Amino acid sequence: MKTVFALVDCNNFYASCEKLFRPDLKNTPVVVLSNNDGCIVARSKEVKTLGIKMGVPMFQVQDEIRKHGIVCFSSNYALYADLSNRVMTILEEEAPQLEVYSIDEAFMDLTGVDHVTDLLVFGKQVKAKVDKWTGITVGVGIGPTKTLAKLANHAAKKYPATGSVVDLMDPDRQKRLLALVGVSDVWGVGRRTTARLNARKIYTALDLANANPKSMRGEFSVVLERTIEELNGVSCLDLETVKPAKQQIICSRSFGHKVTDKQELGEAIAKYTTRAAEKLRGEKRLCRVVSVFIRTSPFIPNEPQYSKILSAELPNPTQDTRDLLEVAKAIFDYIYRSGFRYAKGGVILSDFYEYGAFQEDLFRPSSGKRHSKSLMKVVDQINHSGLGNVFFASQGVSPQWSMKREHLSPAYTTRWRDLPKVW
Repeated sequence: MKTVFALVDCNNFYASCEKLFRPDLKNTPVVVLSNNDGCIVARSKEVKTLGIKMGVPMFQVQDEIRKHGIVCFSSNYALYADLSNRVMTILEEEAPQLEVYSIDEAFMDLTGVDHVTDLLVFGKQVKAKVDKWTGITVGVGIGPTKTLAKLANHAAKKYPATGSVVDLMDPDRQKRLLALVGVSDVWGVGRRTTARLNARKIYTALDLANANPKSMRGEFSVVLERTIEELNGVSCLDLETVKPAKQQIICSRSFGHKVTDKQELGEAIAKYTTRAAEKLRGEKRLCRVVSVFIRTSPFIPNEPQYSKILSAELPNPTQDTRDLLEVAKAIFDYIYRSGFRYAKGGVILSDFYEYGAFQEDLFRPSSGKRHSKSLMKVVDQINHSGLGNVFFASQGVSPQWSMKREHLSPAYTTRWRDLPKVW
């Protein structure tokens, strides 16, 4: 049976989330900014039409923002994650198998679905359901391989006449589209690879599809060989329905202002440690290695620079925030140096173990804080309920170092007091 994949991609996802509860912004240009409101990381279709590029620092386009009445938003990760979960839940109900590829993209396994209904009709039904139930518009690309499904999705977004749904199962349609698509738009072909391919007179996706897979593997990599096979309709990439276990957890942010006070910087490290520990328990893992780093900004000329990272190994793996805070504080005290203006800090947890799947240190057995697992479970339940917040005193009561988010929208779907009001 021939494999069939569909890639469902949310259109301008972050910007669409911000517009969803602001109908007054329906046709207004909107951008979403990175941490500390630094760079543009998402653009509505109106902003794209104006030619404003992705990743440009906000301060460089202030004139355009004022001229065109562009509305700016700080990144609202709680809102985006919740709306993403709603979209993915709908897709799970529609497909036999689903791979959540990113916060706004998912691959669906539609193998055999064409025996029941037309694939194009099915794609339009999926699009209509997501649009109606969440208010988020999506594009749907269908193909015999994941790479061709990606290209079909690219066409669905680029050509309005498609109605945002493209079925690329027909080989003739595949070749016509491949001839129109630049090789840089092929999934997995980066900027450097594109330059090398162009030097070999390979400019379009069709040029790449016509290349010899074996010789390209020798000159480039097995990844490019698989890409060529996929462009020719040979499925080499299976659906990854099981999310791979994380190898490390990083919690880090740039500060809202340059930090010079040791206690203030220590509170930030404690906060990041607490958040990383929460993520660790979410992965149902224990960790053995804790790393802490702090650094000044390399972008400020004529200012003293300092950057340091240090790791420490615990005698036995743990998931208890108290254990991790103790180690993180010891590391921080060792690497901290006064006289600098710190711009960023963070915590990295690594060397993970499953519960009960590790050998305790023979000479330093785990003392085991009483009811550690139960206590951490209660703390997480309270913090996730939206009804209260339990935190450790080392995090500080009113942090001044917090990330700058001057244009933050309400958490419409995850906080009771932010629920939209209809009068």
